[in-house]
Amino acid sequence: QVQLVESGGGLVQAGGSLRLSCAASGRTVSIDAVNWFRQAPGKEREFVAAIIWRGRITYYADSVKGRFTISRDNAKNTVYLQMNSLKPEDTAVYYCNAGPVKSPAGSWGQGTQVTVSS
Repeated sequence: QVQLVESGGGLVQAGGSLRLSCAASGRTVSIDAVNWFRQAPGKEREFVAAIIWRGRITYYADSVKGRFTISRDNAKNTVYLQMNSLKPEDTAVYYCNAGPVKSPAGSWGQGTQVTVSS
């Protein structure tokens, strides 16, 4: 079983940046990909970005392309989401999840709150 813990959220002004971290532990050899999803108040959870665990291929939602970058540190078993040029509509709770690309699997963690003020 894989455990994922998100961190790095906070309050930032529009145009600012944040870096989220997703630390993996447990049976990490079983991970296919790590996805970031987000859920804004009153909205459904949506896909943000994904990275293949044993490769470099990345995927992004159209709404974040060119602004967000997903990366991985193998030594630390950690996936990062660098978020630049943040917009108020990026405000949401961000979750990471290990599963097929764009397909969440297993349980969800507590997530990390990102709030972008205008």
